[in-house]
Amino acid sequence: MSAAELAAYKAVGTLYNALMTALVLGLVTRRGEDTARDYVFRHFRRQHLEKFLPGLRKLGLADQPPAPACALYHYHSNALGGVKTGYLRESDRKAWVRYPPPRWIWKGTAIAAVPHGVSAAMLHGWHGHNGQSLGKPNLGFVCTGMTVDGLPGLEGYYFEHDHPLKEEERVRFAYDEQMPRVDWATQPKLETASWPEERRLRTFRAYAVEYLRTMLPTLQEQLGADDAQQELGRVARLVGLQFHEETARDMDLPTDVERGDAQSVRDFTRWLASVLRAQGEDVEVADGEVRLQGWRAVRELKLVDPLKAFDAWNELWLGAAAAHDRFLKVQTIRSLGDRGWSIAWRIAPR
Repeated sequence: MSAAELAAYKAVGTLYNALMTALVLGLVTRRGEDTARDYVFRHFRRQHLEKFLPGLRKLGLADQPPAPACALYHYHSNALGGVKTGYLRESDRKAWVRYPPPRWIWKGTAIAAVPHGVSAAMLHGWHGHNGQSLGKPNLGFVCTGMTVDGLPGLEGYYFEHDHPLKEEERVRFAYDEQMPRVDWATQPKLETASWPEERRLRTFRAYAVEYLRTMLPTLQEQLGADDAQQELGRVARLVGLQFHEETARDMDLPTDVERGDAQSVRDFTRWLASVLRAQGEDVEVADGEVRLQGWRAVRELKLVDPLKAFDAWNELWLGAAAAHDRFLKVQTIRSLGDRGWSIAWRIAPR
């Protein structure tokens, strides 16, 4: 795999990481903390219900005691997505997981704008439901710190109580406790350590794209298709504008060229096609046109309004085009029929 291809895989992670962060911050500032907290809860509960039990089996953890199994699940699944995570097993009934700073989901200075309740909603949506999914109503999660509150990482432990927990007891906060020291050299390892770079990057890509796959249906169901398009489309365009230069530079491509000529068209076409291929799409390129054979990122998703979901996502690429060269014109042609999606971007001088 070439350096440019590796950079394209990295770009997918960068863009969707930024899109998730931007969406949550946009909801906080435009619709209020309650709406943002509800979105984060819905997002991670959906991911939990879809991924947790199959993931336990895939990672070979189904036979572990509940508390260590849950902590190991988060440790390994996040590591596969490129997120640094620590693990410590105290007993069969108590096991720790820790996400040191910098927090992947609240990248950079964005963390300063994330309220406690919005960050905690992730724990309520996922960590607090693990016991229910396992048929262990006595299993809960105790959070002993969150980075958004100025503590050195998001951390806590799964604990198997002697009695079933009420819903409000499944996640508890105990900032007077602290995870014991972790020896990073002896942390558990999967066979992924020996995987080729391309396979690791494909897994990293899937981790990032899964945020998009969860984002689209969750936001439409929460806000309705029109408002979801407005909120996601607004931040998607901003992410395209803000992160095109970084991702293009890594791919050894020019940015902010202001030429509006045929070479500028070819450069942006190459960037767009490379990122979409790295995302897993089936891409064709010809004469300033990038075409998709279907839209694989949304396969099997049940969307309230697929076309409005596409239009919101498409703002990511329109923003990137404007950052690359504001004197280019991008025409998007999309339709959804019995044979599936038909999508093309026609790029030309303005």
